[in-house]
Amino acid sequence: MAALAWLLIPLFAAIGAAVWGGWAGRHRTTADGAELAGYARFRDAMEKAGSGSDLL
Repeated sequence: MAALAWLLIPLFAAIGAAVWGGWAGRHRTTADGAELAGYARFRDAMEKAGSGSDLL
C-alpha cells in the first residue's frame, strides 16, 4: 500500500501541472478599447489646455 501512495504522488503532481499549464496558457481577451478612447480624449484635452498657456 505504501508503494501505491508513492506512485500516486507523481501522478497527482502531473495532473496538477497539466491543469496549471492549461490555465496559465489560456487566451485572454483584453478589452483596451475603452481605455484607449479615454487616453485619446485625455490627450486631446491636454493639447487644447496647453496651447493657450505659456508657463515657461
